[in-house]
Amino acid sequence: MTQMTTKHRSSPHPLSNDALRVPIERRVSQYLGRPWRVEMVQNRNDRASHSAAILSDGVFAVFAKFGENPLVRDQFSHEVAGLRLLTERAGILTPAVIGNINVKDRAVMILEAVQVVERQLNHWRQMGYALALIHRAKWDRCGLETHSYWGDIYQDNQPIPDWPSFYRERRLLPRLKMAIDSGHLPLSVAKQVDRLIARLPELCGPEVQPALLHGDAHQNNFLSTSAGAVMIDPAVHYGHPELDLAYVDLFSPVPEDIFDGYGEIASIEGGFKERRDLWRVSAWLGIIAKDASFLDRLVAAVGKYL
Repeated sequence: MTQMTTKHRSSPHPLSNDALRVPIERRVSQYLGRPWRVEMVQNRNDRASHSAAILSDGVFAVFAKFGENPLVRDQFSHEVAGLRLLTERAGILTPAVIGNINVKDRAVMILEAVQVVERQLNHWRQMGYALALIHRAKWDRCGLETHSYWGDIYQDNQPIPDWPSFYRERRLLPRLKMAIDSGHLPLSVAKQVDRLIARLPELCGPEVQPALLHGDAHQNNFLSTSAGAVMIDPAVHYGHPELDLAYVDLFSPVPEDIFDGYGEIASIEGGFKERRDLWRVSAWLGIIAKDASFLDRLVAAVGKYL
C-alpha cells in the first residue's frame, strides 16, 4: 500500500506483539516458502473496522487485521470467502489471501498488501468497470448460500426470490430492530421507517434478475492500482445492482466517471437516481445501531418516499 518505516520493536501496535507477530510470521513464511520476519509496521487502523497494519520484512508486505469479539473468527472466515467468491464468479481483482489464524480468543486475517497509486479520473472509471463485472454474475434468487457480515453486523442471506421481499425481510426489518434496540432511533422515526417498508412494492421499481453484489461498495472499499480496481471488505450476496451503485457515494461525493465506466459494460435503469436513497436506508439503520450521528441522513432519506 504505502511505504512502511516504523520498526515493530518500537511500535505499540497490537500486531507487533509477540503473541500475534510470531504466528503471523510462521504463516507468511509457509505461504512464501522462505523465512519471513516482521521488520516494519505501519498502522492502518484508520482503514479497517478492526485493528490493522501493514507488516513487511522490507521485501514482501502483508495486510493483517485482528479482532477479539466472539464473532470475529466467523467474520474473517466469511470475509475471505467473499473475496474469493468475487474473484471466482466475477473475475475482478481482490487481494491475494494468505490465510486466517486463531490465537486463543483472537483471530487474524492476513492478505497480500496491495500497492496503491494516487487516484485519478481513469481509476474512477475502473471502479465502475469492476462493479459492472460483479453485476454480470446472476442467480435466480436474492441472497446467498451462506450468511455474511456488513462490517460487524450479521447479514441473514437466506434466499428469497424477489428483491422487495428480500430487502424488507433480510435487511430493513432486522436493522430497524437493531436501531430501535440501540436507543439511538426515536420512535417517531421508527414509525416513518415502518411506513416506508409498507410501501416497498411500489417503490422498488421494475423487477430485476438478482445480481452478485459487493454489498458494501463505498469508495473506500476500492483500492486504485496500476492493474485496475482492487475490491476489499465485501458483504456479498445477490440482489438489486442499484444497491452497490447507491453505496459508492454513501459517505462523500464521487465523480460521474464511476457511473460512466459502469455504463460501458452494464446499463443503469432510468429511475435509479430516484431510488438511490431508498437503498441507503438499510445502511443508515445499520450505522445508527452503532452510532446516532447519522440520524439526520436516515430522516432525509426516508422523507423522500413518504
